[in-house]
Amino acid sequence: MTAYDHLDLLKPELVVIPCGSRKLDRPARASDLYIGSYHRACLGAAEALRPDRLLILSARYGLLDLDDVVEPYDTPHGAADSVTSQLILEQAALRGIVLLDPVVALGGARHVGLVHSVWPHALTPLTGTRGMGEQMARLAALRKGPVN
Repeated sequence: MTAYDHLDLLKPELVVIPCGSRKLDRPARASDLYIGSYHRACLGAAEALRPDRLLILSARYGLLDLDDVVEPYDTPHGAADSVTSQLILEQAALRGIVLLDPVVALGGARHVGLVHSVWPHALTPLTGTRGMGEQMARLAALRKGPVN
């Protein structure tokens, strides 16, 4: 049993999920722009947690609401022109969400690192997984919710 086996019992105030490298080739709502299987798995797991708020952490734009319309881009997290922890903190402050708790961050190490720069207490249920297969399995388990 891990610390995240009962994550489904938690009602997060905020879940932050990563963007994705696969995108539509036209402007779209953030919830529709990212079409890759990993992003979709993170979105499904996040929605299953029923957070008060769900945001996408875009490598180009920073924190996005699902309804924000943005242009497609080709900037990975960690690139020279990607968002910084300072920008994300400023965006969170403007939104009045810096003090939210509990916060859940779904995503890989770079994504989680940026989330932790604003919410050091954020829960990271994918930490400790060994590779994409284990992450996808954990996301699927989160999406299914509690076993009755």
